[in-house]
Amino acid sequence: MSLGTGLVGRTFPPTDPYLVSREKIAEFNLAIGAAPVGGGSTAPLTFPIVVAFPAMAALLADPDAGIELEHVLHRDQRFEQVRPVRAGDRLTATLTVDSVRSLAGVDLVSTRTEVDTTDGEHVVTAYATLVHRDGGP
Repeated sequence: MSLGTGLVGRTFPPTDPYLVSREKIAEFNLAIGAAPVGGGSTAPLTFPIVVAFPAMAALLADPDAGIELEHVLHRDQRFEQVRPVRAGDRLTATLTVDSVRSLAGVDLVSTRTEVDTTDGEHVVTAYATLVHRDGGP
């Protein structure tokens, strides 16, 4: 059963604010094997996934979405940075489903997550595509 286009345009509520700290940046750098930038106060380009993932989790957990986690493959991820994430930023993420396409027996779900400061400054947009296969009987 296809997910259909009912998800398209759906925007989920913003995530709770996430305080970016030098410690969290250092942990992320260690996890990805990156050298510190800006004296350790500037996060790597992919750091916003820490903030964006809870927004994606809200989509995956929503029973109305019809997405079964055990049938999901993460196809791609990209980030468009307006400015670097820095220690001291308080960030929220708001996810919107941009499209749902059925292709070769799977659904491709494309999302856009806007990551902003709690003051309303846009910092980065994270794009992701999920592949969802119907579990069937």
